Amino acid sequence: MKLFVGLGNPGKEYEQTRHNVGFFVIDELAKRWNVSLKTAKFRGLFGTASVSGEKVALCKPLTYMNLSGECVRPLMDYYDIAIDDVIVIYDDLDLPPGKIRLRLKGSSGGHNGVKSLIHHLGTEQFKRIRIGIGRPTNGQPVADYVLSRFTEEEKPAVDKAVLRAADACEQAVKAPFIQVMNDFNE
Repeated sequence: MKLFVGLGNPGKEYEQTRHNVGFFVIDELAKRWNVSLKTAKFRGLFGTASVSGEKVALCKPLTYMNLSGECVRPLMDYYDIAIDDVIVIYDDLDLPPGKIRLRLKGSSGGHNGVKSLIHHLGTEQFKRIRIGIGRPTNGQPVADYVLSRFTEEEKPAVDKAVLRAADACEQAVKAPFIQVMNDFNE
């Protein structure tokens, strides 16, 4: 089973914020694959489907960003999902809004959700799809910036990036991730 995890924060106040772009991709995949995301005992919204003959799972941790690993680790253990079958989708300050970047592994880069995953999974060796949200340019603190909404000017690029990230996830169901990286890295 392949597990696609989108990072974000639960609750109405966070729904359309920059930090929740991982949730946006999971919502797009749920729509494409007709997956109902239900609250599960893993402290997250979770659902499964069969895509191109492969069993896939979608997950949106409800633990808040900083505790994402507390949802993902038990889910992986319960379904016996190998680390090689996990793809994590999240926001990246170091990429401009609308850019996506795929990686096989890496450090947290200061991202607290990824820090939690690394801690709970015991490795940095998991696949990632990072979606650019840019950095604040007006001296706004990063913590406030990631919890802000995209501007009207940024929305078209971000919407396109969410669709591209979902396309990459669809390809990753049936193709090696290296090939997906080659096809989708900009």
